[in-house]
Amino acid sequence: MGFLEQFNQYDWASVTESIDAKTERDVELALAKPTGRLNLEDFSALISPAAAPFIEVMAQRSHQLTVERFGRVQQLYAPMYLSNVCSNVCTYCGFSATNRIPRKILSDAEIVQEYEAIKAMGFDHILLVTGEANRQVGVAYLKNAFRLAREFFSSISMEVQPLDEEAYTELLPSGLSSVLVYQETYHRSAYADYHLSGMKRDFDYRLETPDRLGRAGVKKIGLGALYGLDAWRTDTFFVALHLKYMERRYWKTRYSVSFPRIRPHEGDLHPKSIMTDKDLVQVICAYRLLSQELELSLSTREHEQFRNHAIRLGITTMSAGSKTNPGGYRVDPQSLEQFEISDERTPADVAAMLKANGYEAVWKDWDATYDGFEKRHKVERV
Repeated sequence: MGFLEQFNQYDWASVTESIDAKTERDVELALAKPTGRLNLEDFSALISPAAAPFIEVMAQRSHQLTVERFGRVQQLYAPMYLSNVCSNVCTYCGFSATNRIPRKILSDAEIVQEYEAIKAMGFDHILLVTGEANRQVGVAYLKNAFRLAREFFSSISMEVQPLDEEAYTELLPSGLSSVLVYQETYHRSAYADYHLSGMKRDFDYRLETPDRLGRAGVKKIGLGALYGLDAWRTDTFFVALHLKYMERRYWKTRYSVSFPRIRPHEGDLHPKSIMTDKDLVQVICAYRLLSQELELSLSTREHEQFRNHAIRLGITTMSAGSKTNPGGYRVDPQSLEQFEISDERTPADVAAMLKANGYEAVWKDWDATYDGFEKRHKVERV
């Protein structure tokens, strides 16, 4: 049984009611369990309104578990947008096909310039991002971008349109290490309201993407929801449900969860559900108590003060110096961003903050030899 079949056994309204009905006693019972023994009912208690008085206790335990497993380090990464061309109409995204913005697909020469700029900031890992456009930015384009990246970076991640299993299998020998794919919201009817046309409108195909990634043997898979599209507690439960399914089914794979909240963008959409900073702290800590192995990632969507505090809550990975527009690092810094960032510090500034707080910045995910690659052949300059 794939995740879609398991997901279809749950009802959004019933899950919401179950979370809201949790009591302080349920929270106390969840907190009394040893590491690794929490189930999804315990997790529901930890993200419920009843857990609000326990956030400090949760934060202390989350910090302890994170340091025990990951040490006092933070992996830094930079997203690089290859293209803002998109065939989807999504009401919350600045790249939506109906938004009248200049569209750009980076050429080989422009890709190399962006790689050079990111490498000069200290990164040895790259996250490649595109709008969802299979025809213009498909597998062949991505394979070429990976080929160029191998001169500069030890590992490559991507956040692009969902692909078939065969496509992921084809990309692995080119250097693909990890894939981020967010369901946006797990509320099926709300999802249809936000995704008006294009391939992304297919809820089931997107929901089954992590299964395809797992079968293809991708080493790390990132899950998440876009907070603000619907009730954040319920979306959080379904991300956890998805995570636990994936961990059981594809146990050789590493997993990460991200926590994006809606930020201002072209074609602005006001959040349906407001997630406060305190709410986000609660969710981060709940995930850490659910899984000590899970990587938790926080982007520059969040403001500087919150990110400074989050390193002690359970976060293990942070973006730094991010640009959310194609060519934003060197080629075309003024092009339209997908969304506004909040923490505008340079990677060096973020690394200095980490050092001042007793943490070490790590600039790559894993070494190239882990993927069977060595930097023995220089890429021909374009």
